[in-house]
Amino acid sequence: MSNKRLLGKTAVITGGGSGIGRAISLLFAKEGAFVHILELNTERADMLTDEIQASGGQAQAHVCDVSNQQSVLEVMARINTVDILVNNAGIAHVGDVEHTNETDFDRIYTVNVKGAYNMLYAVVPRMKKQGAGAILNMASIAALVGITDRFAYSTSKGAIYAMTLSIARDYLHHGIRCNSISPARVHTPFVDGFIAKNYPGQEAEMFEKLSKTQPIGRMAQPDEIASMALFLCSDEAGFITGNDYPVDGGFVKLNN
Repeated sequence: MSNKRLLGKTAVITGGGSGIGRAISLLFAKEGAFVHILELNTERADMLTDEIQASGGQAQAHVCDVSNQQSVLEVMARINTVDILVNNAGIAHVGDVEHTNETDFDRIYTVNVKGAYNMLYAVVPRMKKQGAGAILNMASIAALVGITDRFAYSTSKGAIYAMTLSIARDYLHHGIRCNSISPARVHTPFVDGFIAKNYPGQEAEMFEKLSKTQPIGRMAQPDEIASMALFLCSDEAGFITGNDYPVDGGFVKLNN
């Protein structure tokens, strides 16, 4: 018998070509899932698909703008079964409410909140029809505690946290589980680019400062988030729904 925890499952992962999404895609494929990677960056998604297939896994890349419902529906029409949905795609913004203009706010909302909604709108009915499914939303510690200069981002992740509870409650008796993960800072190319864009000339200083805001003394690695995602989306977590899991190095409870 195989000991692969997702053998025979089909997983859809948004933003699955880089950072946390990439780590989840690799791990899920390693554990036996057929992984559908939804990405705007075609080259990145294709490279990851080739890497998964070269190691004996199964994966397919799809160009998809999750903020556009028609794009989502067209992609999902080409995917027959969805056992697992990971809503991972997201973007960030630095600024308090006075430094968040309407364009900034709309951009964050459209990708982070509407993007997750579009995926749920497309996937939940088929999970309901098959009587089973695991949904994982990527929230953030920004949904749980106040973080300076993250007004729009925190708002969007608070919505993801609430959305998780709503889906879990509404589909409790349809065999659909829905949970979320709230990471603290994770060292990804996104973080490196974020620091370079917002703190030019101070990259090393800011990386060290942001790393030390975690009581554990460092940022998480993407693989550490992926390990929690694997558990929550596997049958081992069959009794878990409507919960959020801070993978945060003690940020929420020990930062005192």
